[in-house]
Amino acid sequence: MNINKYIDHTALKSGATESEIKTLCSEAKEFGFKSVCVNPCDVSICYEILKDTDIKVCTVIGFPLGKNSTEIKVLEVKQALHDGATEFDMVINVAKLKEKNYAFVENEIKRVIETANGNTVKVIIETGLLTDEEIAVATKIVCKAGADFVKTCTGFTGGVATEQAVLIMKNNLSGKTLIKASGGIRSKEDALKFIELGVSRIGTSSGVKIVTE
Repeated sequence: MNINKYIDHTALKSGATESEIKTLCSEAKEFGFKSVCVNPCDVSICYEILKDTDIKVCTVIGFPLGKNSTEIKVLEVKQALHDGATEFDMVINVAKLKEKNYAFVENEIKRVIETANGNTVKVIIETGLLTDEEIAVATKIVCKAGADFVKTCTGFTGGVATEQAVLIMKNNLSGKTLIKASGGIRSKEDALKFIELGVSRIGTSSGVKIVTE
C-alpha cells in the first residue's frame, strides 16, 4: 500500500511561516504525498514550488469555523484558483445544519463546487460537533450536492476523526463522494485504521512521521 498517496500533508496553524510552508512542500516532494493543504495566503508559494510535480495544492475555504457568508467562501475559491489551488476543503455552516436548514447547506456546497470549476471539493462537516443522526444527514447532503469528498474535522474545534463517525459517513455515501478523515491522525497505525475502514484521503500534519514509522 502506498500510504503516502492517501496523505494531504497539512500546515494550517496561524503561525506557519513561509519557511515552514516551503519545508512542507519539500517534504511532499520527498515522500510523494497526494497534496499539501495550506491556508489561502500560502497557495501561491506552494504552487510555484510544486507546479512541475503531480502533487496537488489544496487550500481551505471558510476555515475553520464555516461561518463566513456564502459569497465570501465563493470569493475565497476564486482567489485560490487564481493562485494555483486545485483542491478545496470547505467548512459547512454547522449552525445551519443544526437548525435543519438543509437547503442552505446544500446550496452553499453547490456554489463552491460550481466556482471550483471541476476541481476537487472536500466538505468538512465537523463530526465532533454533530450527533450521529446529524453526521448521517450531513453526509447525505454533501453527496447530493455532488462534492468529491465528505471530510470529518478541521482539527480546530476539539473534534477528531473517529471510527464511529467514519462508519456512519460510509453507510450514508452515494454517488461519487469519497471520505477524507482528518483530525488527530498522527501515527501509521491511525492512518491504516482509517484506510482499512474505506477512507480515501487522510489529512494530517504528521505525514512524515506516518510514512517513516
